[in-house]
Amino acid sequence: MVSAVVVAEPVRCVECGICTYNCPLGIDVRTRARLGQAVADSYCLTCGECVARCPRGTLRFESSAVFAAGSTRGGG
Repeated sequence: MVSAVVVAEPVRCVECGICTYNCPLGIDVRTRARLGQAVADSYCLTCGECVARCPRGTLRFESSAVFAAGSTRGGG
């Protein structure tokens, strides 16, 4: 199973905060976008509100197997 995470192009981010404001779970998307970090929290719904509302097109979805069913941590 492949899921998606929200990733950003930090040079496009003007820190307006619209992404964070529109996140129904209150994830601080703005800070992650500014730092170039993916929103890879297991509680992110990948609903797309932050992606859709970003006025500069900074955010996008990217495929990730981070939360794939049956994956293990630490390999032990």
